[in-house]
Amino acid sequence: MTLEQLRIFVAVAEREHLTRAAADIGLTASAVSASIRALEAYYNVALFDRVGRGILLTEAGRVFLGEAKATLARAEAAGLVLSELGGLRRGRLHVQASQTIANYWLPPRLMRFHEDYPGVEVQLDVGNTQSVTRAVLEGQAELGFIEGQVDAPALQMRLVAEDAMLVVVDRNHPFADGRCLSPDDLRWAKWVMRETGSGTRAALMDALAARGVSSESMTIALELPSNEAVVSAIRGTSGVAALSSAVVAPLIARGDLAAANIILPVRHFHALHHKERHLSKAAQVLLGMKDQAEMPASM
Repeated sequence: MTLEQLRIFVAVAEREHLTRAAADIGLTASAVSASIRALEAYYNVALFDRVGRGILLTEAGRVFLGEAKATLARAEAAGLVLSELGGLRRGRLHVQASQTIANYWLPPRLMRFHEDYPGVEVQLDVGNTQSVTRAVLEGQAELGFIEGQVDAPALQMRLVAEDAMLVVVDRNHPFADGRCLSPDDLRWAKWVMRETGSGTRAALMDALAARGVSSESMTIALELPSNEAVVSAIRGTSGVAALSSAVVAPLIARGDLAAANIILPVRHFHALHHKERHLSKAAQVLLGMKDQAEMPASM
């Protein structure tokens, strides 16, 4: 049974006239007649009585008419849903992002997306680079945004922004005097780190390794699960941290923290999606907005 057969049946049943029904739905009378006969033959049931030159619904036909109309209505509703999803009048987009991106870079873009497509619900979950990558791999999120790069052949990575990292200390810390930090300074500093799996931590470790400072030679005083916790830990203490300029620039401007004299390489923010999963229209639009957005001056 096809939707076309149902439409033909309903047209004939409502008019109880085969030729008029055929004309109204743009088919020939012979095509309409053949469709009705095929439906009756397949299910071995008479839907119409042929009385002289007229056609009348049987009792079975009257019962089936209600079901046929309901099925066509559901099909029309389903088509409307697809149309609205394709036109972004409704829908849902699940995004995961690592902390710096989720708290500083992504929110204004999500707000722009909402203003343009208010019917699309966006769910944002926050993690670290490792957990975001896993969520996209496992299909828990359609899009992920991470700091740095990951080795995940199943994922498509797309550069969306650049980020400057700074080594920061309390304004009364010895490193706040502007002197150039030596490898020994970096080894003996009391580092306050993000947790393992954090893109911020990975970027710092790579940068220090390039200066001959291995992770084994460093003094790691604390490992904390958020940028805000790291900032709190170093204020008024001897702690040293490396964080995105988007996180610490306002604190440096107010004089609460100071930037140590060491230049770290620029790191990259990437969008992730699974290569073998369909990218929804909402996800495509959100990624397009990333391409068009101007980067903040601090980044």
